[in-house]
Amino acid sequence: MAALALTGAALAAPAAGAQSAYPERPIKVIVPFAAGSASDIVGRIVLEAMASDLGQRFVVENQAGASGNLGTGAVARAEPDGYTILVSASGPLAVNQALFPNIGYDPLADFEPISLIATLPNVIVVNAGLPLNSVADLIAAAKKDPGKLNYGSIGNGSSQHLAAAYFEQVTGTRMTHVPYRVTGQLVSDLVGGQLQVSFQLIPNVLGQIQGRQVRPLAITANRRSEVLPDVPTVAEVGLQGYEAYGWFAMLAPRNTPAPVVTRLHAAYMKAMADPAVRRRIVEVGAEPATSTPTELRSFMQAEARKWGDIIRTNGIKPN
Repeated sequence: MAALALTGAALAAPAAGAQSAYPERPIKVIVPFAAGSASDIVGRIVLEAMASDLGQRFVVENQAGASGNLGTGAVARAEPDGYTILVSASGPLAVNQALFPNIGYDPLADFEPISLIATLPNVIVVNAGLPLNSVADLIAAAKKDPGKLNYGSIGNGSSQHLAAAYFEQVTGTRMTHVPYRVTGQLVSDLVGGQLQVSFQLIPNVLGQIQGRQVRPLAITANRRSEVLPDVPTVAEVGLQGYEAYGWFAMLAPRNTPAPVVTRLHAAYMKAMADPAVRRRIVEVGAEPATSTPTELRSFMQAEARKWGDIIRTNGIKPN
């Protein structure tokens, strides 16, 4: 378990009611993935900016394990006093409940949403040596020889796997899923030609795209990526009704006092109003996002419904 203290300013801004002095001491933030993961990097960027407004430092603890369920569940059981919060991702907060028989917490019932932090779109990439120059080419090739094309992901139920399964469902195609344990080997095989296709998170293949080692066909979100502005979205190339991306959010344990949630949300919104903070998030391949707590809860409900249906329809099981 790695920890990093993020320092802030010396004075705390006042909040209303009984929580007027909040925060009076450092705030622990659990990230349920390894240090250096996308959620960890984006979370630390945001927390560093929030610390200057709150007047207290954040202490990040990476509690990786069980596809993010371990650390996320720890926050669900934490004291709801505002001194333990969560920066988690779409897997533990919307996908895993349908994927695993028992994750040990309820993403909707056991947390107080604070805000959506960022979205992380997938990009459809193919080996540069293949004669596939568009999404239409990919669909045609997959339909011509069902199962012949291989696509890689970092495991069953990962955002990459679900994005590809959803693509097959929408387009009526069939490819062969090849799960990997680590991203590095997947990308190496994609560049080398042992793997033909992947629905990758942008940071994982940004260098290979820029080096023309793999060919990007489309972004799977509803708008172009700021780091890949020349790559069209799937809607722009004619694939309607398809959208797939990961996302990160900030939450607190259920029954955390409303003034505390309001204070944290206000600090987050102030941080995200800083162009430098937003620019740093974009530079790692994510798209900055904001929401109200109510909007985040509704978004989580919709995402759980969407991916749960896709998991059940395709019979997807964990590794």
